[in-house]
Amino acid sequence: MLLTDELQVTTLMEDRVSGPGPEPRLVLVFSGKRKSGKDFITDRIQERLGRGVCCVLRLSGPLKHQYAQEHGLDLDQLLGPGPYKERYRGDMICWGESRRRQDPGFFCRLATRGALQPVWVVSDARRLSDLTWFKSRFPQQTRTVRVQSSEETRRQRGWSFTAGVDDAESECGLDSGVEFDWIITNEVNAPSLEEQLQPILKLAEESAVL
Repeated sequence: MLLTDELQVTTLMEDRVSGPGPEPRLVLVFSGKRKSGKDFITDRIQERLGRGVCCVLRLSGPLKHQYAQEHGLDLDQLLGPGPYKERYRGDMICWGESRRRQDPGFFCRLATRGALQPVWVVSDARRLSDLTWFKSRFPQQTRTVRVQSSEETRRQRGWSFTAGVDDAESECGLDSGVEFDWIITNEVNAPSLEEQLQPILKLAEESAVL
């Protein structure tokens, strides 16, 4: 079963009852700033490995589902890229932080329930508590990947600094103090993504056939 944002939404209630599936053989936890290209890269990995082998887990999916439910908002628009999501982003961040303070693994557990593929790709870790949860739950399988792009490149992709968002923990929580297993530089003048992703794809392919 593939857990994209949309499928997470439709299966959340079933997953609450059915509980977790088999343990993954590899968990790739990606993080990076807004417009760094995390989704593009994680989707590309899934395309290479195939949906039967690799699922993309987005922690923001269950977060937005819960937030929309509790605040009576349009979930489809919250899941989209438009101005509706940006209007509520600041408050949604504060709400999410409050839930994490009560239970640091709350959204991680919701995002992973029902995942059956051997390779999990978490596309949007944002806080140290996210990394801690995966490393403590799957210590042998978890690898961390940081996607980085310059502010100039991110602006070209539509990013602009927003106070209360880009200076919040959700954007800055993993800026320092973390030793990532891989750092991907998503820039035009950097080595090709194909070249940078090669060791990650090799490990994923090997893990999938163990």
